Amino acid sequence: MLIHLQYYALLREQAGRSTESLQSPAATPAALYGELQRRYPFTLTEWQLKVAVNGEFADWNRPLADGDAVVFIPPVAGG
Repeated sequence: MLIHLQYYALLREQAGRSTESLQSPAATPAALYGELQRRYPFTLTEWQLKVAVNGEFADWNRPLADGDAVVFIPPVAGG
């Protein structure tokens, strides 16, 4: 299925891009992030991130569908 991704902060730096669309067999955000960790040198674990699907925070085991937009949200610091 086709998944649209956005990357922010550290994940954007490590992926070398801010967005991409890719074909993936991943059935859940957890499986998708595992696939991406094999592709990119991501140093953050699933437990350090939040995930949003189609603009709403989601569970890591939520089923994905063709055309979903997924964002892995890293921790942020402010001052």
